[in-house]
Amino acid sequence: MSHAAAALVYAAPVDPDLSGFGDDPFWLILLKGVAVFAFLLLMTLFSIVFERKVVAKMQQRVGPNRHGPRGWLQSLADGAKLMLKEDLIPALADKPIFILAPILSAVPAFLAFAVIPFGPEVSIFGERTTLQLADLPVSVLYMLAAASLGVYGLILSGWSSGSTYPLLGSLRSAAQIISYEVAMGLSFVAVFMYAGTLSTSGIVESQSGRWYIALLPSFVLYCISMVGETNRTPFDLPEAEGELVGGFHTEYSSIKFAFFFLAEYINMVTVSAIATTLFLGGWQPPPIPGLSGLDHGWVPLIWFVLKLLLFLFFFIWLRGTLPRLRYDQFMAFGWKVLIPVGLLWVLIIATFRVYQKDVDDRTPWLIGVGVVIGVMLIIALLDPGGAKHQRELEEAERRKLAQAPSLESIPWPPPPPGGARHRPAVPAGTSANGSSTVIPADPPPRQES
Repeated sequence: MSHAAAALVYAAPVDPDLSGFGDDPFWLILLKGVAVFAFLLLMTLFSIVFERKVVAKMQQRVGPNRHGPRGWLQSLADGAKLMLKEDLIPALADKPIFILAPILSAVPAFLAFAVIPFGPEVSIFGERTTLQLADLPVSVLYMLAAASLGVYGLILSGWSSGSTYPLLGSLRSAAQIISYEVAMGLSFVAVFMYAGTLSTSGIVESQSGRWYIALLPSFVLYCISMVGETNRTPFDLPEAEGELVGGFHTEYSSIKFAFFFLAEYINMVTVSAIATTLFLGGWQPPPIPGLSGLDHGWVPLIWFVLKLLLFLFFFIWLRGTLPRLRYDQFMAFGWKVLIPVGLLWVLIIATFRVYQKDVDDRTPWLIGVGVVIGVMLIIALLDPGGAKHQRELEEAERRKLAQAPSLESIPWPPPPPGGARHRPAVPAGTSANGSSTVIPADPPPRQES
């Protein structure tokens, strides 16, 4: 049990009032929907240029510097170029599904952002409203469901292409996303236990004065899972160019190809917004004296965007630093490490919450925890299984070396009689058998006419 988790004080379950989300006039709901859509498009354009510039700095390159001021319109130029490219559909493709797949990949990325709180209640043209499009009692589950729908676009794009390589890429992508969604869901459980609600606005309100980043194992588990969920380096196995040409979108071009990249970058923004909402207090300012007053009006929107940019930088930092994993290592890490660690952490947090809330006589609990920790330390010190496994590995390595062919067992050709020193010299321009087919070492200079 971590000291950070023990420092969190038990709070009664929060039951936020969600009735205000249905009282906005239609024009205001439409305005907020368009604002969320425009925000995601702008963040996509910004993220592409931001990634290229940051990676260029890391690798001491120039980066984009032609289109717009200091190259900041490069992503807009790339989008215009993709739209003007020829749109090709393979002859063996299932045309309706081939066209539908990119849309199915991009639309869920927009839907998941509907329940993200951008800020508190503000006034827009005289109407009091919350800077959030909608909220539900199970908003976090809605976000997980919306993110899960994106995998259908990837599978259908690979299947409908009529080619083997996109199909393999789509299958790898489906296995990857499903595997890491399990670990992502487990990372949320500790937050639910402390917030007492699955509503995103309620989770943000419950972090007033303390952020759930104190639940450090949950935060680390989510950060690893969100990278695998978005197919980003070092977990971009579905798009491993050296193995699968381009992954599930190999046969796509023009605007359909752009839809997949739009979905990738919007998913980056979405998972960053989820991390901001669940672990970094959402739109609330940092719990630092002097900043507590900056939590009303439009100022919290700035805090939210700054935290979002911090996570986007984290994505880019990983891409410029880490190499790609092998696929078997990647899947083994998800199923054999992340999921067991997530289950163990949920068990520890649940035990601690019951102990904190309902237990009066804590002496037996402390004795039991001490015994368990002592047994685990003894096992870790003795480590009979680990030592045995190490001996088996060393024995297998010795057997492999013993069975390897040695230089003495290789049948080498016999040396020439008399040795190399007694070989007759071959004049330049002739071969060993006397023919003049050997090119001389110093040919005469060419005569120019």
